[in-house]
Amino acid sequence: MRCAQASCRGSPDPKTPNQDAIMVPAHSNGTGWPADVLIVEDDPIIAIDFEDRLLGFGVAAVRTVGSVTQALNAIAKRRPDFALLDVELIRETSFAIAERLIALKVPFVFVTGYGAEVRIPPGLAGRPRLQKPCSSEALEAALQARDT
Repeated sequence: MRCAQASCRGSPDPKTPNQDAIMVPAHSNGTGWPADVLIVEDDPIIAIDFEDRLLGFGVAAVRTVGSVTQALNAIAKRRPDFALLDVELIRETSFAIAERLIALKVPFVFVTGYGAEVRIPPGLAGRPRLQKPCSSEALEAALQARDT
């Protein structure tokens, strides 16, 4: 079942919390999978594919956003257990999101279609990445090996 909330589809939320808002922590669902995964992806087809596969694995909640601002707002609203970050968004990169997740000790994986030639800042270069398109096995392995 897909999340029906507007925030899950990346729509702006009129009640966006400010940066001082108290974050509601996500809880594990006892299956070994993260209970709440945030997907930051600007291509809706790829986002839906990731969402379907994550839900098929047993992830309880998947939220999808398409920009840095939407991602930071989603994180402020509720800290995810794990995140998939498309490196190159439309006119921006996901590096600010990665820095926020690191500060919160939330594991994440960069996702890119550019392979080794994508430029990732030195402080983030050692973070795990998945090559788009990725197999379900690779996605599953990234979730199981999650580490901050």
